[in-house]
Amino acid sequence: MTEVWILGGTGRSGRAIAAGLRARGIRPVLAGRDAGRLAAAAGGDRTVVAASVAELAAEIQRQRPAVVVNTVGPFSGTAVPLIRACLPATDYLDLANDLPAVSAVLGLDETVRRCGRTVVTGAGFGVTATESVVVKLCEGRPAPERVRVDMIPSLEVEAGVVGEALAATVLGGPADGRVTGRQYRDGRLVRARLGGDPARLTLPDGSTVTTASMPLGELLAAQRASGAPDVIAASSEAPSSPAARAILPLATALLAIRPLRAFATRRLAAVTVKARPRPREHSWGHAVIRWADGTTRECWLRVSEAQAWTGAVPAEVVRRLLAGEGRPGAYTPAALFGTSLAESCGGEYRVADAASRGRAA
Repeated sequence: MTEVWILGGTGRSGRAIAAGLRARGIRPVLAGRDAGRLAAAAGGDRTVVAASVAELAAEIQRQRPAVVVNTVGPFSGTAVPLIRACLPATDYLDLANDLPAVSAVLGLDETVRRCGRTVVTGAGFGVTATESVVVKLCEGRPAPERVRVDMIPSLEVEAGVVGEALAATVLGGPADGRVTGRQYRDGRLVRARLGGDPARLTLPDGSTVTTASMPLGELLAAQRASGAPDVIAASSEAPSSPAARAILPLATALLAIRPLRAFATRRLAAVTVKARPRPREHSWGHAVIRWADGTTRECWLRVSEAQAWTGAVPAEVVRRLLAGEGRPGAYTPAALFGTSLAESCGGEYRVADAASRGRAA
C-alpha cells in the first residue's frame, strides 16, 4: 500500500502537512478522533477514525500504509508505540522537538535498521532548521569544540483552544527533562539553568531578538551533527528576562509535582488564544561554532513562517521516502538528507563572519 497517513490530521500541523503533500501530488489519508472534523479537513481524501493512540497503532498494523506522519503530542508518549506499530512494513516521521522523545526515537536505530525501514524524528521547524545550519558549517571539517544553536520562529497564531495534546507537550513532566535545563559539557549531557546563557542576536534583516537555553531536541541533533563536546541549544521562545529567570526554578519545581502538573495541563488546554500575526517576515535557524584552532564560523538559515515550514519539511521528507531516497535506521532530518532538504523547502543559508555574531546579554 502506498498511502501516507497523517495522524492528528485536523490539527494545524496536520492540515499544513496535508497541503504540502497535495502540492507534491500526494493525496494523504487523515487520521484522528473526530469523524466530522476529519471529513471537513480531508476535502474528499480518505480518513481513518481512531479514538486513541492504541487504536491508531492497531489500524496501522492492520492496514500497513507506506508512511505514517505523527503530529500527535506529547511525542514522549506517542512516538515509540507508534513506531513499533509501523515496523516492519511502514516508514515513520514525527514533529518531536522535546529532548526525551527525540532521544527515544533515535535509540530505536538498530531495531529500525533490522527491519529495513526509515524513521525520521524532529521533522519540524526547530530541529530541522538548527541541525541544517550545523551540518552546513561542519561540512568537510573536523569536529568542533563548541556549538551554540538558536531557534527563532516567526509564528502566526490561530484563534482557538489550546487543547490537551499541545498543553501536555508544552508543560511536559519530570521524565521528559523539561523541568531543568540541559546542555552538553565535555561530551556529557548535564543539567543547566533553564533560560540560561541569554544572548542578544542581530538577525540578518536588522531586527534583534534575545534567545536563552531550552532543553529541546535541537540540542541532541546539534551534538550528533557536529560531534562537539560542548553544545548549547537556545530559543527566542525561552523566558530570558531577569524576572522570568528568577521565578523559573520555583515554577519548574512545582510542575515536577504530578498532580499540580496535571492541573496546570488541564487549565492550559482550556485556554482560548486570540489570533496574532507573525512578529517578523521570516523564521531563522542559527549556529555559532568554534574549533580547537580558534576558528569560529556562524550561519543563518532563513525560512518562511514557522508553521508553514513545519508543513513543508515533512511533506518533502515523505516525497523523498516514497521515491526510495531513505536509508534504514532512525535519523533527524538533516542527518538523513543533508543541507539540501532545507533548501528544497525554500530555506536560504547565509554564512556570516565571526564579527557579526550575537553577544551575551
